[in-house]
Amino acid sequence: MAASNPSQLFLLADHIKLSLLERQRAISLNLAPNTQDAQISRSLDQLQSGIAALESQASGWDDPLNPTSEQQEFSEQVKRLKSQYSDLSLQFRGSQPNDPSTLTSPNDPALSADFSAASSRKPSKSVRFTDNPSASAAGPTQNKYAPYRDDPSDEEPPDHSQLSNQQIHEYHQEVLREQDEQLDRLGESIGRQRDLSIQIGNELDDHAMLLDEVDERVDRHQGQLDRANKGLNTFARKAKENWSLTVIILLIIILVLLIIITK
Repeated sequence: MAASNPSQLFLLADHIKLSLLERQRAISLNLAPNTQDAQISRSLDQLQSGIAALESQASGWDDPLNPTSEQQEFSEQVKRLKSQYSDLSLQFRGSQPNDPSTLTSPNDPALSADFSAASSRKPSKSVRFTDNPSASAAGPTQNKYAPYRDDPSDEEPPDHSQLSNQQIHEYHQEVLREQDEQLDRLGESIGRQRDLSIQIGNELDDHAMLLDEVDERVDRHQGQLDRANKGLNTFARKAKENWSLTVIILLIIILVLLIIITK
């Protein structure tokens, strides 16, 4: 059931703005941006239904051509809601809104601190993808803002039309606390990975030192082999140069042996 109270719809619009700001912050932190997409989509649908209910209520006025001051104020509120709904829908789908300040301007001044905290990190531009681009044309009953999900049985958020302004505010605070806890756990995980990377780096340094020592030993033995090879080459060259003298010496030795044997 959609809310038909303009003030409640303005608060719902503020809730959507805060959710979109948190979504942009998640994108800037390289986190999955679609964790809250289904909730934002349902909130947009509720806002659209509420605006339609307000327009239906205005169409039943006795004299719409001569509205009272209260009716004029009512019509102005509906116009503002429609403008904000259009900008928020464009922002959610990754398009440029008509009024960029819509996302950062709360309707309720009491939420200014929440908007300042959510806007503290500069968001990055995002582009949303879907596994089935033609899903939006599947039928009028399909939610045109809902992204693809492997598990459609995620927990449903409460119907904001049944909540008071304070309850909606408390619910959004709880969502922010859960997101902060997730970011804290992510930071701890990154810290552990950093420590592990440092340990791996130290081990690699130790292995590099061992390899340097092996290289030094190989170079030393290679020098010894080079010197031995040089000595053999020198001996072979000298033997080749004095081969005739070597033959004469061998013949003399053989002759002496023959003389000794024949005596």
